[in-house]
Amino acid sequence: MWVSYGGAAEIVLAGVLAAIAAALVYAGFRLPLPARLPKPSRTVRILLLTIWPLAIISFPVGALIYVTHAIREHVAKASPGNPITPVTLIGVGVIFFAIAVAHNSRGWRIALASAVIGALAAPWIFEFPFDLIVMSRTYPALQPDPALYRAVFFAPLLLIALTTLALLTLSPAARLSRATLWCLAAMLAVFAIWALFGFGYPSSAAPTALNVVSKILALMAGLTLFLPARTEAGAEAPARTTATTGAWTGVM
Repeated sequence: MWVSYGGAAEIVLAGVLAAIAAALVYAGFRLPLPARLPKPSRTVRILLLTIWPLAIISFPVGALIYVTHAIREHVAKASPGNPITPVTLIGVGVIFFAIAVAHNSRGWRIALASAVIGALAAPWIFEFPFDLIVMSRTYPALQPDPALYRAVFFAPLLLIALTTLALLTLSPAARLSRATLWCLAAMLAVFAIWALFGFGYPSSAAPTALNVVSKILALMAGLTLFLPARTEAGAEAPARTTATTGAWTGVM
């Protein structure tokens, strides 16, 4: 649960989000063709695949510390209902299936690995900026050091977001396209509108609708990363063979 923005804070937040959205729209126009994501070195891949599960393990530990202290301070409250989770779960399933089918011609290893990575990463496109926006507004503030307890909860969560998104670089099928940038811009534009309503918890119609729309746009952005590459003429580019692109190799 978090406290809504208000007054000048909501105007500043909306302005910052709108400015970033505009920059992404401009970047989309400047990007002529889908761009391959940077390929990490073997050392970086091993480090990434080490940190990622550690971050996942550390989150429930941090959450337990946070909740235990809240109970001890007698400020713990039952979590309100979350109407957004079904949207996320359905969207993740659709993305997994769509990516697997779209890249089936490249071999089941690339198709399956890309589908898993795309389905894992897509929700975090929404979650990472969302967490940055709400982390300072969580309620109730835990004494004697609210900032410390927020860090205990959110630091592992943000690390999961960053490492999961970094997994996209492991898929040879992932490409950054205009559609990706424009979906991100649309998501942040909806965030900006949501900010004008205080960026409140989705417990009423307007915040719920804005939350759902921005989540769908984030999932669409994740899907566009795996749309089959197309030539300038608009035809789908033929899949290159293993000899030119390499099969899915994991950390090797």
